[in-house]
Amino acid sequence: MKLVKYDAACRAIGEAKRIDDVKSIKDKAEAMRAYARQIKNPQLEADAWEIRKRAEDRIGGLSAKLEKSTLAGKGKRNLPASGKVKAEELKAAGISTSAAQRYEKFNQLSDAEKEKRIAKGRAAIEAGKSIADAIITQEDKRERREERERELADKITALPDKRYGVIVADPEWQFEPWSRESGMDRAADNHYPTSVTEVIAARNVPSIAAKDCVLFLWATAPMMPHALLVMGAWGFDYRSQVVWKKDRMGTGYWFRNWHELLLVGVRGNIPAPAPGTQWDSVIDGDVAGHSTKPGRFLEMIEQYFPTIPKIELNRRGPARPGWDAWGNEVEEDAA
Repeated sequence: MKLVKYDAACRAIGEAKRIDDVKSIKDKAEAMRAYARQIKNPQLEADAWEIRKRAEDRIGGLSAKLEKSTLAGKGKRNLPASGKVKAEELKAAGISTSAAQRYEKFNQLSDAEKEKRIAKGRAAIEAGKSIADAIITQEDKRERREERERELADKITALPDKRYGVIVADPEWQFEPWSRESGMDRAADNHYPTSVTEVIAARNVPSIAAKDCVLFLWATAPMMPHALLVMGAWGFDYRSQVVWKKDRMGTGYWFRNWHELLLVGVRGNIPAPAPGTQWDSVIDGDVAGHSTKPGRFLEMIEQYFPTIPKIELNRRGPARPGWDAWGNEVEEDAA
């Protein structure tokens, strides 16, 4: 009997021609879902949720067609329905414009993608997790974010002068120890030339940064204030940070340091990672040569921004495939 009612509801949705008729089915399905939750029947709840989702899909299709419909004006020829008329029709059916936009976006997906998302939602409910709607929303946000990333990549690569939407910098910070007599034995100056903060801040990084750009800037704990100064001088606003947790302990005055910081700054409108795709804020990585950073951080950045042009400043060794590189220790690729 339950299967018969489910099939009848799906058939009624497919045959409906009016938005208010489909809205009525959607509301009944939502009431059934609430009842199923109350009696703790996940199968019935999943059926009700799926009916509601299919009703929203149908509403999305009907709503999109309102833009193409014609209205008979008094004493005038038929004219395309305006956005105002569409909003009024949706309001009469009890549907907000924002809800209609969500339904239209879902309706525009391929049939295979719709079925995949509905299956995920059902599985979540049947497993006792009433997060089906969150799963659908997360998929939509992920798609929009990926689309935005691709659009930015196309816009940046079309510029006449080369610009980058992702800049990774590992400056040659000059850290002044408390005592130059006893504290220089482990200083960076012993491994490579260093620069004072003012020199690093004066570099013309803005000239290679796209209007919409993200900066990943490495800093040790004592150089954090200097890194923020450089970030601002380069035209970026601080947003967040990720911690490299090392496999062995380093030096330090207040604490023996196990970590370094990778600061994140943005300029313009750069998309943050889609919900559910973010990496953890602490990443383990082995210590190699002096100041060499684990490749996992570049892998993370590539996952976040797969198509946007990228450059690594103060790169050691040959440029990473797909990246440009700058610095005293950049090596030409043997290939």
